[in-house]
Amino acid sequence: MLKLSIALVLILVALIMGGYYWGQSSWKSSMQALQARLVADQETAPVDVFSSQELDGLPAPVRRYFEAVLSEGQPLIRSAEVKHTGLFNMGATEENWQPFTSEQQVVTRPRGFIWDARIRMAPGFTVSVVDAYVAGHGLLEAKLLGLITVMKQPPSSELDQGELLRFFAETPWYPTALLPSQGVTWHAIDDHSARATLTDQGITVSLTLSFNEAGLIDEVYSEARYRDVDGEQVATPWQGRFWEYERRDGLLVPLSGEVAWLLPEGPKPYWRGRMTDIHYLY
Repeated sequence: MLKLSIALVLILVALIMGGYYWGQSSWKSSMQALQARLVADQETAPVDVFSSQELDGLPAPVRRYFEAVLSEGQPLIRSAEVKHTGLFNMGATEENWQPFTSEQQVVTRPRGFIWDARIRMAPGFTVSVVDAYVAGHGLLEAKLLGLITVMKQPPSSELDQGELLRFFAETPWYPTALLPSQGVTWHAIDDHSARATLTDQGITVSLTLSFNEAGLIDEVYSEARYRDVDGEQVATPWQGRFWEYERRDGLLVPLSGEVAWLLPEGPKPYWRGRMTDIHYLY
C-alpha cells in the first residue's frame, strides 16, 4: 500500500510538472504569434528626430515637459521593450495584492502594445496574463499555469477603447509618442495641466495630464475608461500616477507608477509597479 501511494504521488507530481511545462510552452507560442502581429505593419515616421520647432503653439506646461524630457535631435521611438516588477490587486472587493513580473513590447506606429505578465497566486502557482492592443483591437486574458483560462474579456469596442487608453497613458515611458507629429492634439487647461487627444484605427481617446513643479507628468486621468462589472462594461473614471524620473538612453522617464479606478467610495488601486529595464529602438 505504501509503495502504491508513493507511486500515485509521483505520477501526480509528474502530471502537474508536465502540465506546467506544456502550459508555459503553449503560452510562449501564443505570445510570439501575437508579437509577430504587433510588428507586422510598422510604419515609417514622417519625421525621424525631435525638433524644438515642433513645440511652437503648444500649451505652456506641455512645452515645458518636452523641454525637460527630450533633447534637440532626439531620435523618435519606433518601439520599446520594458520590464516591470510590482504588485497587482486581484481582489474584486477586498484587497488582495500579489507579486508580479512582466515584459511589455510597444510599437508607436501603428500604436500597440503587449503586456505579458506572471502573477503569483500561491507558491508554485502563477497566472499568466496578457493585456494588449494590436491592430486596433484589445485583448485581455488570464490562464492558470499558462494553460487553464480563468478570465477572458470578449471582443468589444469598449475593450478596444480601454486598451488604446492604456497605450496613451503609458506614453511617459516613450515620450516622443506624445509629440504633435505623432498624431497627438493638445489643448490648454491651466498652467499645470492639459488635455491630449489621439485617434487610432478609428478610435478616439482623450486624457487629462497633470505636470508637477519640475514640469514632468505626474498624473494621467480619463473620466470614462471601461471596466468589467459582473460581465458589463461600465465607464469609470481612471487614473495613473508616475514618479521617480531618471534618464534612460537620453530620455527622462518615470520608473515607478500606480494605476487606480476612481470609484464613488474612493480610489481602488490595482497596479503598483516599477520599471526595471527599458530598451528603445529608433
